[in-house]
This record gives sequence, structure tokens and C-alpha cells, in this order.
Amino acid sequence: MTSHTLSPETETRPAVPPPSVGSASAASRSGRRRALHGLGTVLLCLGVLVFVLPFVFTVITSLRTAADVARAPLGIPHSFTLSNFITAFQQIHYGRSALNTLLITTLSCVSITVVGSLASYPLARITQKWSTWMFRLFIVGTSVPVFVVMAPLYLLMRDLNLLDSYAGVVLIYTALNLPVAVFFYTSFIRSVPVDLEEAAALDGCGAFRTFFTIILPLLRPVTSTLLTFVALQVWNDLLIPLVFLQNPDKRTVMVNAYSFIDPHTVQPTTLFPAALLGVLPLLLIFVFLQRHVVAGMSAGAVKS
Repeated sequence: MTSHTLSPETETRPAVPPPSVGSASAASRSGRRRALHGLGTVLLCLGVLVFVLPFVFTVITSLRTAADVARAPLGIPHSFTLSNFITAFQQIHYGRSALNTLLITTLSCVSITVVGSLASYPLARITQKWSTWMFRLFIVGTSVPVFVVMAPLYLLMRDLNLLDSYAGVVLIYTALNLPVAVFFYTSFIRSVPVDLEEAAALDGCGAFRTFFTIILPLLRPVTSTLLTFVALQVWNDLLIPLVFLQNPDKRTVMVNAYSFIDPHTVQPTTLFPAALLGVLPLLLIFVFLQRHVVAGMSAGAVKS
């Protein structure tokens, strides 16, 4: 019985296909995506640091003693104390001024929401030329700075006997933020199908009933976004309460915190705690209501 052996030269080997152009380009695209992803992560981290570091510096400085800050303002803290917050709490009359700010912010948000939604409904549904020009007029109002209308507003509030009153300040905030509310609501209502209102009209609903039973519930997502914007604007505003509220018992937190600013010297251990106490209630509200705000904004972005 004869055995046959194959020499290495005669052995058959599997052919290795050459690398294709498509796989090389796919690997190149994947490498570019990974590089862009890494660059985006680095830029995001830098952006977070830019916004977070000033806040961290403010908190740390507020907890340091005056002598420690004077010795090394940007150095490593050696001692911490809560006396700065206690002093600021007492000097700005924090409880009363926080309640004043909360009252003004709440009334302004309610007024802007009600008036803005009611004004936007006909502007979104009436297709005549005057409604288009009226909407454009509201859009122009968003670009008018408050400093331009400060003197006329002061004279108007004086003639209406609304100086140094909560009602006057709320009316001013409503007028200044109404163009933004009309822009938000009108754009949103235009995306709502008209078939819903036609079905309600067949059931005998009038304009007001249709608005309050059908349109208004659909406005919750855009309302949460609008209230977030308006609450930040009103709570952190300094100019309007400073000019239109002369009674110390009616001043807001930001106005009382501004009283710590001296034109000649600035004491960080006094000013920073007052500023942190001013934004603390709003910060706590958004921390606890963050899910609802984000859910409302997300719901407003996707509609069937």
C-alpha cells in the first residue's frame, strides 16, 4: 500500500482576500467619530467647569473668614464659618424680602400665563392681515430694552397711583414679558390641529369653552418652559423693584442684596452670602421640580 505525501509546495492554502476599500473607509469614519466624540466630551467638560467654578468659588468664599480672604483671596482656605450667612440673613431681612419676591414672582407668572395664552389664541387662528401685523408687533416688543421705557413707565405708574405697590410691579413685569409669552403660545397653538376645535364647535362649544377645555390643557408643555424663563427673569431682576418700590418693607431679595455693594469697597464675605441666599429658594424649587420641567419641555418637542 503506497502512501502519498504532499510537499509544502503542493499544499493548497486558503486564499486571503485583499482588504476592500469599503471596510477601510468604514474604519476611517469610525475613527473620526470616536475622535469627534472625545473632542465633544472635552469641550463639554470645559463648558461645565466654566459655569461651575464661579459658583464653587462663591460658596467657598462665603464660608471663609474675612481675615482668611484678605490674606489669600484665591488661595486655599484655612478656616470656615457660618457667621457670614447669619449676618447676611439678618441684614437683608431675608424672611420678609424672600416672601415679597415670591409673591411678585407668583403673581407675575400667573398674569403672564393667563393674558399671554388668551391673546395668542385669536392671533394663531385668525388669518387676516391685521392679526399677522399684530403678532409681528409683539415680536418687535421682545427686542425693546427695559431701559428705554423706564422713564415713561415711572410717569405712568405715578399717574395711576401704583408707585410703591405690588400691583404696579406685577403689571410692569406682565407688560415686559407679554411679547415672549405671545411668541411661545402663538407658535405652539398654530401646530395644534384645527380639527379638534371644529369637533368641539359641532358639539356646541363656544370660543371660550373651546379654549379652556381643549386648547389650554394642550399648552402645559410650553407653559412649563415659559414659566421657567419668566420666573428666572422676575426673581433675579434688580432694576424694576429698585426703581418702583421705595418702601423697605416691600423690597425684594436682590434689592436688599444690592445694598451690600459699596462704591468704594466690596466685601466678598458679606456680598457673596447675600447673593447665595437670594438665589437659594429658586435653586431649591428647580432642583425638586426638575423632572416636571424637563418632561414638559420634552413633551412640547414631540407632538402627534
